[in-house]
Amino acid sequence: MIEQIDSIFQQQQLFKIELRNSDPQQRIKKLRKLRSAIESNEDLIYDALAKDLRKSRNEAAISEVLFIYGEIDFAIRHLQKWMRPKRVGRSVTNLLAKSSIVFQPKGLVLIISPWNYPFQLTMSPLVSAIAAGNCIVLKPSEHSPYTAAVIQKMISESFDVKEIVCIEGEKSTAETLLKLPFDHIFFTGSSIVGKLIMKSASDHLSSVTLELGGKSPVILDETAHLEKAANKVAWGKLINAGQTCIAPDYVLIPEKRRDEFVRYYLNAVKKMFFTIDGKIDPTVYAKIINQKHADRLLTLIRNSVQGGARLVEGGVLSEDLTLSPTLLLDVSLDNAIMGEEIFGPILPVITYGKLEEAIAIVNRSEKPLALYVFSENKHSIQQVVQQVASGGVCINDVLIHVSNPHLPFGGVNGSGQGSCHGFFGFKAFSHERAVMRQSRYALSTLIYPPYTGKKIVFKLLKKWI
Repeated sequence: MIEQIDSIFQQQQLFKIELRNSDPQQRIKKLRKLRSAIESNEDLIYDALAKDLRKSRNEAAISEVLFIYGEIDFAIRHLQKWMRPKRVGRSVTNLLAKSSIVFQPKGLVLIISPWNYPFQLTMSPLVSAIAAGNCIVLKPSEHSPYTAAVIQKMISESFDVKEIVCIEGEKSTAETLLKLPFDHIFFTGSSIVGKLIMKSASDHLSSVTLELGGKSPVILDETAHLEKAANKVAWGKLINAGQTCIAPDYVLIPEKRRDEFVRYYLNAVKKMFFTIDGKIDPTVYAKIINQKHADRLLTLIRNSVQGGARLVEGGVLSEDLTLSPTLLLDVSLDNAIMGEEIFGPILPVITYGKLEEAIAIVNRSEKPLALYVFSENKHSIQQVVQQVASGGVCINDVLIHVSNPHLPFGGVNGSGQGSCHGFFGFKAFSHERAVMRQSRYALSTLIYPPYTGKKIVFKLLKKWI
């Protein structure tokens, strides 16, 4: 389809003007059509996710498909309210005017999605883009080809290419798309590629939303309930074999509590992801996406051990690209594994003395996409939340903040730019347009020249503005 890109782009450029006038009911109809398409293709979606990542049907349902049903239903319930012009206040120069904010579609948008949650992270921004009234080009990851093929089938059967199209292809396809003057680009992926997306967008002054990642830390203090925390961290770390942008990347814990946490963590891992006879259960534990990514993870483990870290558990890669859950202790902060997002089932556990030390360790790196704090001490929680910058925060749990559509989801600086989900996704694909309707009697005419005899007017302006 790469040779058809220019033609499709031109068709959508023309149709986006028509879509500007779409009302809530027209957009809701499209959202319902998308929901129906997903329902009709559910079995194909689950099969594709199993082939790409060996996701179990239950995990895929929870983290990919049901999540999107929730997004669609939430948008349908609230879209009429979101689209309504928002009346705003007045100032002295427009005292008699009526002012409002109107949400206008950005126009023609490009959504580039990743391989780790290939269905959810394609569909979620698509829902927002439809709700906002845009023409849309989807570019799913080439590293999850089975899911990409199902998405392409689903979209081509449900929508006209002049409105929504899914274009499969390798890196060169994405590069071709990025040369075009899209009104907005929504990218989910690595920080390295995110920088390239921004550079490409700058050629056309396209606005961007970047959903990246980073080293999302877990900080446990003296009061944390270790068994509960260990269970939650084990689930959050190992779902999708750690290939989650908000997965707990590493744990910071007081030294005297480390061994107890490790014991609880290993027990939780065995309970959730191993069979009774002590083998990894492939029906609940995903595989690594490809050999290249697996080799990178093995290199991180090897370099950590060579740098003095202790491999307590795991570190074994099987032929089917299953990397066993891995636990590392005594990891140096200067080691490569602490300098990049792990994005795999490897958990370094690092000890600290005072809470200020843990905060300093987190702040030495880029701002993470998520921050996890386990504590029963309100003062400690407040201290960490105030002193550590991050995209989002989850207290006494992991990952679940992403499931609340009333919250914005997004990073800051190295972990992203802009937000998505619910109203925040609708805003990402909309232009917040200022509209002022002046009254017949405009006070602003009092500041027109000539200025002779208008000292009192300017005195009043100085006082009231």
